[in-house]
Amino acid sequence: MASHCHDENSGHGGHSHTEHDHTDDLTPAIQSHLYQEIEFDNITTFNETLADSGRKIVQKTWQQRMDPTPELESDADEQLLIHVPFTGQVKLHCILIRTSDSSASPRTVQVHINRDDIDFSLATELQPIQSIEISQTSDLQEIPLKRVLFNSTRSVTLFIESNWGDGEEETTRLSYIGFKGDYMKLNKEPVNFLYEAAAQPGDHKPIVGISSLSENGLGGPSGSRSGH
Repeated sequence: MASHCHDENSGHGGHSHTEHDHTDDLTPAIQSHLYQEIEFDNITTFNETLADSGRKIVQKTWQQRMDPTPELESDADEQLLIHVPFTGQVKLHCILIRTSDSSASPRTVQVHINRDDIDFSLATELQPIQSIEISQTSDLQEIPLKRVLFNSTRSVTLFIESNWGDGEEETTRLSYIGFKGDYMKLNKEPVNFLYEAAAQPGDHKPIVGISSLSENGLGGPSGSRSGH
């Protein structure tokens, strides 16, 4: 599977690929791109100025990666928290980010995985899986990850801790976030197999008394639980 994203431990440093245009790299880029495996409806972003702007920059296609809008902009201060779930398990290789050459460009990003309970308070306390540094540039950046730490990723939470304003810029802006890696579709067959293996031929016969259960309200819609 072709990809420009190298493991951080492989001896290749992080690079933004400014030396050539990626217009003709669509095939390898799409092959390793995890766009189709993102649960866009379940993306959440904290401290965004406009609702859903975090989801919209992740939802940009590869062809739209250089478009300046829509853009994610922080609200109360320079920090942002973005949670991105996948449809299954992935081996995450790198994170793609496009921002700008201004002081509003993100600088330090803490990467967490497989947590859906992280808020700003918890993000400042947790040890990240990896901390990455974003360059102050408008070029597309491919940030390599330590792959051994991301082989069983079901969701990613990006805590943008600071920008290049050194405390003088309270707004952080970025226009694209993407992910590259390998998708490991969750196989539910073993679960089904165990269920069937536990069943006996007699289990498929009509169950005596099921009508009486329904009449008592135990088998109908009124018996469903609405609480989660």
